[in-house]
Amino acid sequence: MRDRGEYLFTSESVSEGHPDKVADRISDTVLDAFLAADPYARVACETLVTTNRIVLAGEVRGPDSVNEELLTRLVREAVRDIGYDQSGFSWKSAEIQYYLHAQSSDIAQGVDAGGNKDEGAGDQGIMFGYACRETEALMPAPIHYAHQLLRRISELRKAGDARATGLQPDAKSQITLRYQDGRPVKATSVVLSTQHDDGMDQHDIKRMLLPILEDVLPTGWMPPEHEFYVNPTGNFVIGGPDGDTGLTGRKIIVDTYGGAAPHGGGAFSGKDPTKVDRSAAYVCRYLAKNVVAAELADQCTIQISYAIGVSHPLSVYVDLHGSGHDIDEARLEGVLRELVDLSPRGIREHLKLNRPIYAPTAAYGHFGREPDDAKGTFTWEKTDLVPSLRAAFNRH
Repeated sequence: MRDRGEYLFTSESVSEGHPDKVADRISDTVLDAFLAADPYARVACETLVTTNRIVLAGEVRGPDSVNEELLTRLVREAVRDIGYDQSGFSWKSAEIQYYLHAQSSDIAQGVDAGGNKDEGAGDQGIMFGYACRETEALMPAPIHYAHQLLRRISELRKAGDARATGLQPDAKSQITLRYQDGRPVKATSVVLSTQHDDGMDQHDIKRMLLPILEDVLPTGWMPPEHEFYVNPTGNFVIGGPDGDTGLTGRKIIVDTYGGAAPHGGGAFSGKDPTKVDRSAAYVCRYLAKNVVAAELADQCTIQISYAIGVSHPLSVYVDLHGSGHDIDEARLEGVLRELVDLSPRGIREHLKLNRPIYAPTAAYGHFGREPDDAKGTFTWEKTDLVPSLRAAFNRH
């Protein structure tokens, strides 16, 4: 695809009020509660949300203080923060069913460290990371701007800004960009569906959202107005979990690179960092971003694989897509393994993942976000390996 002179590429995003994202937020809220009480707690929490009902299920190992009463309160607070107090789904009245139970001892014995055995991976699997020069965040442009559009609308809605009057939490965006010589140059179409108060005129909604889109896209990137599709069905009053059932982990392409790069298949939310589905995907992004930030390549894909209960990765693969600046990919694979211990324990410690930092990841992407040293969030977005990488390849 990227060798073509000109082409269109599309990515989508969904807001924090989308049913699947409500489920992701709740699962990560449960995870954060356990990690706040015990940094080494084990959590695999799945959530289902539907009309005025929330179902928690999964396997956990942690202190008794993190109980049904505490988690029920935290779940309601999360739903309130998203903005749901509607007749079909309300933080006050939704029924919460609790089916969390102890982690399997068979899994625990493979993952736990003991004797001469280091901590093993929480499951087998392949994980990918990616970075490119299309945006300042070193993310693919279509998913980057699809996220930015929904985040901006959410910020305005929560602030009570007149530019988002009458909009409700559920929303989806989709952005198609034209590429020339491998670089994005403008948007050819944008689709935005947003839940709204009953009785709002669709033309008024479009006029309200047009300046927000202009704010988000780079100068000169706006599509023709007839290619800006707002609520194409004509009405979007019934939304969120009342309009569609939501489940944890159903938006994995939204969570990563919008389809511009491979995905290993495992979801992230609700999983503690011994699960390499999550932690290894984070370190893959970290490594790929640092390679691009170090100007060793303009584009980088990294794959790592694991076996359940085994502490070391089975493989590390780097693809620079022909954009490496005289960089030998095999040597780069070795350098990366020297710079970062890619065992599950090594990843957790290097990226400081045993902390309650996950609820903010549940919407608007796990990658391309700003690291916050005060809160400890998005450590995998740091570019602190750049000096070491440049030194390893004599780049000054």
